Amino acid sequence: MNQEKLVLAYSGGLDTSVLVHWLAQQGYEVIALCLDLGQKVEDLDAILEKGKKAGAAKVLIENVEEEFVQDYVFPSIHWNALYEGTYLLGTSLARPLISKKQIEVAGREGAVAVAHGATGKGNDQVRFELSYYALNPNIRVVAPWKIPEFYKKYPGRTELLAYAEKYGIPVKASKEQPWSSDENLMHISFESGMLEDPWQAPLPEMFELSQSPKEAPVESQEILIEFLKGNPVAVDGKKFSPAKLLTYLNELGGRHGIGRIDMVESRFVGMKNRGVYETPGGTILHIAHRAMESITLNRGVINLKDSLMPRFAQLTYDGFWFSPEMEILLEMVKKTQEPVNGTVRLELYKGNCMVTGRKSPNSLYDEDMATMEADQGTYDPQDAIGFIKLHALPLRIQAGLKANSKT
Repeated sequence: MNQEKLVLAYSGGLDTSVLVHWLAQQGYEVIALCLDLGQKVEDLDAILEKGKKAGAAKVLIENVEEEFVQDYVFPSIHWNALYEGTYLLGTSLARPLISKKQIEVAGREGAVAVAHGATGKGNDQVRFELSYYALNPNIRVVAPWKIPEFYKKYPGRTELLAYAEKYGIPVKASKEQPWSSDENLMHISFESGMLEDPWQAPLPEMFELSQSPKEAPVESQEILIEFLKGNPVAVDGKKFSPAKLLTYLNELGGRHGIGRIDMVESRFVGMKNRGVYETPGGTILHIAHRAMESITLNRGVINLKDSLMPRFAQLTYDGFWFSPEMEILLEMVKKTQEPVNGTVRLELYKGNCMVTGRKSPNSLYDEDMATMEADQGTYDPQDAIGFIKLHALPLRIQAGLKANSKT
């Protein structure tokens, strides 16, 4: 009997290694797809061997760092996107790309289903599945953590570790690490375990991409980031590909303790969740890009982007990357970035990323007009009299009504 093919989003960690075996036991021919998004991964040969030992018929490994940064991270930077004022969307941005690659592999391999290892309580299940259906409305989705036969028998790490030991599945996880993490080139996230208590401070040894600001160098570091149409293209005069540039800024930011956040966020499924994130390079780019826009975009465009940014952030967070609304927003932001060219100077120091200068061939800043010194003849202060009176007119009418109502 021919087995049905299934493409699993595979990381090589505990959860997905167990899922490879369990899904194979359910009669699927499992194709384990491992995508390199810039996370620290084991030796590729080890991942291949581990997947096969777990029961995968095929293990595919693909480096998608450049696509991830160019097509997902940079558009988010263009929007200056923050979810609930804090989160730079690192995990949210990776899920649509993983889903896209799964659907592509399913098409090539003749698979009838795709699968993921997200829990039934989190956001990732939504992000994966909305993306699957948007890209292939007829695909079958297998989500073991929503199948009672699986999640009731293997509800947590203890049971998964026992499963791996029973079937000889090689994993590095242990019962000692009281949190879970997810990493890509944009960030690393930590949640669950001891972090489920929002009053519990993160353990110092938890952090991986950055050192504590307390331990950061006592000397600040100045850097220059060059932008072309909103995309960062060089640091200190050295040009990089998108992924290499973010990698380099991660190293710089991590050294100076930049990009740590600890927040309680509102999950799409309705509950609150505490997450701790390290986003050193992304934080630097977010600050630098905003500074570049401040000198190259006019007030109306900045305000328009600011008003729509929360919509972009929420669509990304909720998993609607491949929606019509997102398609419009992505096209729109490209237009806004055409004049965003120039260089931003920043100072990195003990957890802080401070803008100290910006310059652009498309600068809207006119020093003669902005000066508070002697009049250069480019601005007549008396013009402001009528300007203010017109804007004050509705305020004066309202104030008059209030005064009359009291008499």
